[in-house]
Amino acid sequence: MLLLLIAGVGLLGAIFVELLLGRLIAAGKIRRPEINLVIEIAAPRDTVWAYASDIARQPEWMHEMKRVEMLTPPPVQPGSRGRATVRIFGISTTDDVVITQFDPPSTFEIRHEGKFVGEGLLRFTEITATSTRIDWMEYLRPPLFANIGGFVQRPILGAIFRSDLRHLKRILEEGSTGN
Repeated sequence: MLLLLIAGVGLLGAIFVELLLGRLIAAGKIRRPEINLVIEIAAPRDTVWAYASDIARQPEWMHEMKRVEMLTPPPVQPGSRGRATVRIFGISTTDDVVITQFDPPSTFEIRHEGKFVGEGLLRFTEITATSTRIDWMEYLRPPLFANIGGFVQRPILGAIFRSDLRHLKRILEEGSTGN
């Protein structure tokens, strides 16, 4: 009985915190728990874009993406749909996405419509003729306690995505894209 009481109080506390975070985010008092990363790659922007935006090849540099398929016929464009199998900490989930912006060689944006909803945005900026900057914003909301979960998962997913970008950098700077 005591355990049920403790569980009930904990659940009510989590609901209160979830609602409070939602109101603070909506009022602009705190920022939503998005992940923002930046990396510079010693390769031309067209080369970086060609490899990083090639959806079929994304599992080569995104460790957690195990499989990806396009559900709509080529070419990739706004409105195109894809599905990825993603595994983090041994837990697999399906990530249905819609391409919302696809402007070669500068912008690739998606909307997540699977269990975790949100959006992702990759911006490719030419620094010099042989150097490119990628800015990656990712915002994912878990299915339960989305605000609390967003803040809890942010450092974990941030580390995973940072590792993905470093892997992408190694592949492109070593010229091992197979092109």
